[in-house]
Amino acid sequence: MRIGIISDTHGDMKNIDKAIPYLKKCDLIIHAGDYIDDAEYIYYATDVNVKCVKGNCDLYNTAGDYELRFSVKNKNFFVCHGHYHDVKMGVKSLYRFAKDNNIDFVVFGHTHIPTYETIDNITFINPGSLTYPRDGSDKAFGILTIDDNISYEEIKI
Repeated sequence: MRIGIISDTHGDMKNIDKAIPYLKKCDLIIHAGDYIDDAEYIYYATDVNVKCVKGNCDLYNTAGDYELRFSVKNKNFFVCHGHYHDVKMGVKSLYRFAKDNNIDFVVFGHTHIPTYETIDNITFINPGSLTYPRDGSDKAFGILTIDDNISYEEIKI
């Protein structure tokens, strides 16, 4: 199973369009907030189911949740934007939450800095930002593959 992971698109359709050819090849897409409305655009452009959460820049939007839990291939996912979990200070808060709730994958955004790390069998993924990368990173998103093995590819646009 291929899962496209994207965040912090901020309404930049030009850069989202660069990611669409990759996302069309996915079985599922996760959008980790800022702007949640972009998830609908991605769905219609790819015809792939998009699971999405709101971010700190989605305050105007009353639809949608700030956090989401689901399972794929017997793996438990937790998705949030991250601003309520102090992700700019690291993944400590998310780690405690994941450990207490039997989460295998935590997907978040907010920092605009790509992250892929595993701590105690919990994998933390931040795809970075397609629009406003920070800390010397490139405009990016990612693809997580779950089959006999698990792999993650950062795609720079």
